[in-house]
Amino acid sequence: MVGVFRRSLSFPNKPPPSSKPRVSHHTRSISLPCRSHPLISHINHEISQIKSWSSFSGDTHRRTTVWITDGLSLLNDVHETLADILHLPQSQESLRNRPVFFENLLEDLLRFVDAYGIFRTSILCLREHQSAAQVALRKKDDERIASYLKSRRSLARDIAKLTSSIREPKTKYQHCHVDILNGAYGDAELASVVGDVIEATVLVSVALFNGVYLSLRSNKTTPFIGFLKRSSEKKDKIDEGIEELKQVEEKSLVGLSKKKNEEVKILTKKMMDLENSIREIECGSEKVFRGLISTRVSLLNALTH
Repeated sequence: MVGVFRRSLSFPNKPPPSSKPRVSHHTRSISLPCRSHPLISHINHEISQIKSWSSFSGDTHRRTTVWITDGLSLLNDVHETLADILHLPQSQESLRNRPVFFENLLEDLLRFVDAYGIFRTSILCLREHQSAAQVALRKKDDERIASYLKSRRSLARDIAKLTSSIREPKTKYQHCHVDILNGAYGDAELASVVGDVIEATVLVSVALFNGVYLSLRSNKTTPFIGFLKRSSEKKDKIDEGIEELKQVEEKSLVGLSKKKNEEVKILTKKMMDLENSIREIECGSEKVFRGLISTRVSLLNALTH
């Protein structure tokens, strides 16, 4: 850790002399990051924004593409700030001195990176199927639409499984604190921030993965949300999915050859809107994916510096 030295306080505008006795300056150890460090305050504010974002989706605020991409943007900001914190020599030293915590965090970040990597591949494949389905829709090709729906269900199931891979991070908030009484306040502050970041990452990721799944799954499929530890009051909200992704239901694409041209035009417009929403989610998840990689690289640097 950084060596101990005597620290004095100074202000831009020095007050006039006073008859009051001078306050003695205590020697203190500066261990960054600490509560007063700007990066810590900044990341705590960003994490509070994610919590507000999560609670914003309620009975009067339905989940939309804008809502989910806002959450991804906030999460990306959090990981960019965490990467900056992990670049601090004091942070790296703190992590090197706690190998178990370090390894758990490294593993959690790897699982997040893997999950978002799989999601990116799935969402890209889904967008490609979506483009092909629009051609089949204009031609009223029931066979190709049936193939599209089958592929869409399969991809939705694959995306749903991602939640189970991240739902139990090893870097749990309640286990990452360091004993403050032993003079490691800066270490405890770092551990607390890391725990909050992991919690925020799970929160946004679950909303993303399940939101996409529940929007695109077959209407006959039982919701894949048994692994979520939620109260019964919140399950209805989880079942909503993402508004724009739900607008093209499977039953509306059945029997195209019997539909009127006007009905097909309406469906084509909805399919185009659906593809645009998928593209926006793809872009948002791409930023988070790269942010997670950056955070993990910053963590690995602690081993080489």
